[in-house]
Amino acid sequence: MTGAGPGEAYRQDGVGEPDAFERLWSPHRMAYIQGEGKPSDGAECPFCRMPQLSDEAGLVVARGERVYAVLNLYPYNPGHLMVVPYRHVPDYTDLQPAESTELAAFTQQALRAVRRTSGPQGFNIGMNLGAVAGAGIAEHLHQHVVPRWGGDTNFMPVVGHTKVLPQLLADTRALLAEHWRDTP
Repeated sequence: MTGAGPGEAYRQDGVGEPDAFERLWSPHRMAYIQGEGKPSDGAECPFCRMPQLSDEAGLVVARGERVYAVLNLYPYNPGHLMVVPYRHVPDYTDLQPAESTELAAFTQQALRAVRRTSGPQGFNIGMNLGAVAGAGIAEHLHQHVVPRWGGDTNFMPVVGHTKVLPQLLADTRALLAEHWRDTP
């Protein structure tokens, strides 16, 4: 593969016609597209496996008694995290009252920590219950906390189906974990 400067064409081994488009490669997205990390029949659930890892290896931001906060491995925006019960349940109605309470408290703490870390202008918070509703891992309930900024849905995700993330996940996890602890 050969690359070119701004305004010049990119070619892969001389194949294809040159054009005036820049290319932003995001090969890490291919793992998501191909379903890597999603449980298959008999495979261990990644949301059950993550808390068994170190915080750094599992991208865990904070741990509670009944739930934990973890960065999304395939984020929509920088700082996109999820609040996940330790208990393997598929539906919000399956949560016990104490789990619901801690999930709500962790969601509030996530908002505070992300605001302190990166100053988003808004948030999307939600759950996709069931595969047909968009849940990538429908067997284990998880709530998304997605920071939003004006213009963050620009031509890149709309036309190019690509998100530009300015920070490595490990660095984002470290900042959020620090601000999680320092935020009342």
